[in-house]
Amino acid sequence: MHLFSIGNLVKTPYKSGIYIGEIIEDRSDKFLVKILAVEKHPIQGDLHHPKQVDGVLFHERKALAQYEKINVLKDIVTPYEEDAIPDYGESLKRAVTTYREQLQRKEGAYYTQALHALETVEKSYYIGRNY
Repeated sequence: MHLFSIGNLVKTPYKSGIYIGEIIEDRSDKFLVKILAVEKHPIQGDLHHPKQVDGVLFHERKALAQYEKINVLKDIVTPYEEDAIPDYGESLKRAVTTYREQLQRKEGAYYTQALHALETVEKSYYIGRNY
């Protein structure tokens, strides 16, 4: 088990996405983590009914914003061991592109709807921002 301290850089999953962040507070069984980059974009659709579109609420999930703060359980945090933290905007673009390519390689109603949902959230990322 790795011992973490305030200021450590970590990777953490959060609501089907994976993020790079900095521990800014120890809260007993959780850490408060400030988001610095996106490693994996959150999955679109209903997580309780994966890859289904009929009779489910199809969620559009945005990635967490730069510097957004989240509470995460200590046991799901892992050390970030790369030399540099990617630029938030570039990491977001890369995560969106990777997820889009995964969806485009598949056929079916779920993949079509998930791709449409991703395009919708992607448009909101770039309004008034320089990335």
